Amino acid sequence: MSHIDMRQFMCLEDNYGVIIHDSVTGATASIDAPDADAVEKQLKKFGRQLTHIFTTHHHADHVQGNAQLKEHYGCKIIGPKAEADKIPGIDIQVSGGEKFMWSNREIFVHDCPGHTLGHIAFSIPGEFSLFAGDTLFSVGCGRVIEGTLEQMFHSVNQFKTLSTSTYVYCGHEYTEANVKFALTIEPENKALQNRFHAVAAMRARGEMTCPTTIGEELKTNPYLRCDSPEIRKNLGMETATDAEVFAEIRTRKNNFK
Repeated sequence: MSHIDMRQFMCLEDNYGVIIHDSVTGATASIDAPDADAVEKQLKKFGRQLTHIFTTHHHADHVQGNAQLKEHYGCKIIGPKAEADKIPGIDIQVSGGEKFMWSNREIFVHDCPGHTLGHIAFSIPGEFSLFAGDTLFSVGCGRVIEGTLEQMFHSVNQFKTLSTSTYVYCGHEYTEANVKFALTIEPENKALQNRFHAVAAMRARGEMTCPTTIGEELKTNPYLRCDSPEIRKNLGMETATDAEVFAEIRTRKNNFK
């Protein structure tokens, strides 16, 4: 039986914060540090002492709380080796393909270039959990800023190998806009239609739409569905490679209003 507790919360404009806590060992980690005050509020609310920060990439809205939290709690900051010089207070550098132990659990590190060149994600297979940062979103993926579209294709699609029961914790609440866009290229997808209505109702109530699951994303996320005949037909790309279809989808999303 698992002794881990995961609490997700909103902070800044649309960022997600996540705190994971093991009630047996007392280990407590924040996934990124978008807002130190918001993280501390959650820690105090549940009586936690922060021991670690898992950093996915160097953007300010994911690391700007590092220094304050480290000063207050003396926590260890684990982050991408390729961006170590941009991660405030980093203690432990990790790269894609590596594993490390946290609170008696094996943590896998995934290499995810695209949004940033050194972006990583963390997964805990034993807890069926993926912390994707700004690589994979609910019904979407991150904007390609430093890397290439081909890199992002591989970064996103590597998660297809995870269990469909895996919970996906994303860096931002973007689901409503992502679903609206996805319907423009796969309008007959019944699962996507249902998700549109469910998400609209959740957001109207002020609820969070994440975490999602790999299973749900395989049915509704266009970036994981580049082999969909409907998507390919609507894009006029029936004979293109999956990577080419992915690039076209991401380019269209960049210009979607």
